Amino acid sequence: MVIDMVPFFVNATPYTRGIVPNIQHLAHRLRSAGGTVAWVLPARVDRTPVGDEFHGPEAAEMFRVAGGTGPLRDRLWHELTVGQDDLLVEKSAPSAFFPGRCPLPELLQERGIGTVLITGTVTNVCCESSARDAWTLGYRVIMVADANSAGRDHDHNATLHTVYRSFGDVRATWEIIAMIDESVTA
Repeated sequence: MVIDMVPFFVNATPYTRGIVPNIQHLAHRLRSAGGTVAWVLPARVDRTPVGDEFHGPEAAEMFRVAGGTGPLRDRLWHELTVGQDDLLVEKSAPSAFFPGRCPLPELLQERGIGTVLITGTVTNVCCESSARDAWTLGYRVIMVADANSAGRDHDHNATLHTVYRSFGDVRATWEIIAMIDESVTA
């Protein structure tokens, strides 16, 4: 799954632009092996008094519209390629697995998927929230260390440490590619 790779977030930091090739490579290899790629985008939601209070009205509005408008495929970062059988979904919460906020869990269940590879941005916000909730729902979770990004290295690394200690595995892109290749030849 690829979380929040929309212009608003990709343009926010050079780290995020740097993970695009790894995401593309993983998506291509996973599709070639018969896997499912899910693109998860932020939904446009109503502003709330709590959001305004916490972020301030201007920042709350900025986050509210961060996912863009129009067809989901067109809202993704321009260097990412969506496959014909890929899933495209919106989430209206930080986590793509929070009940009632994203159709992803049901779509994965329909396809018999029990392991999720988490990529995207922001590592310590939506990616970590999704990893925790996916684990809680019984999925095997793998955070792809060099296909996730945050604004600061220590935030990124703290999340990878937390996930590894409590919610799943952490691997590099090359390790995931090797695992995919091994499963295809097995």
